[in-house]
Amino acid sequence: QVQLVESGGGLVQAGGSLRLSCLASGLTFSSYRMAWFRQAPGKERAFVARVDSSGDTTSYADSVKGRFTISRDNAKNTVYLQMNSLKPEDTAVYYCAARTSLLSSYRYWGQGTQVTVSS
Repeated sequence: QVQLVESGGGLVQAGGSLRLSCLASGLTFSSYRMAWFRQAPGKERAFVARVDSSGDTTSYADSVKGRFTISRDNAKNTVYLQMNSLKPEDTAVYYCAARTSLLSSYRYWGQGTQVTVSS
C-alpha cells in the first residue's frame, strides 16, 4: 500500500519560512518523480514544484521561483519543500504527489498539510 504523508505545515507570519516534508512508503521511492501542489480556498489545485527521481533536475511555478526549493533524500524516502519569504497568497493546503515519468499522470497523492501565512 502506497502512502505519502506530508508534515511541516502551520501558521507563519509573512516573510517567514517553513519546510514541508513528504514521507513515502510502499513504493520504490528512487524510481518516482515527485512534486508539490497546492490548493487555496475556492481555487483549483496548482503546481508548485517538481523534482526528478535523482534530485538533479527541478522545476518551479513562476509564483514561487526564487523563494521555494524542492529537494529529496532517496535514502530517507522523503521529498522536501523549503519555503522562504512566505506571502499571504501562499496560504493553501499543500500536497505531495508521485509519478513514474514525465509522460504519466501523478498516480499517488498525500492527504495534504495546511500552510497559513498571516499578513
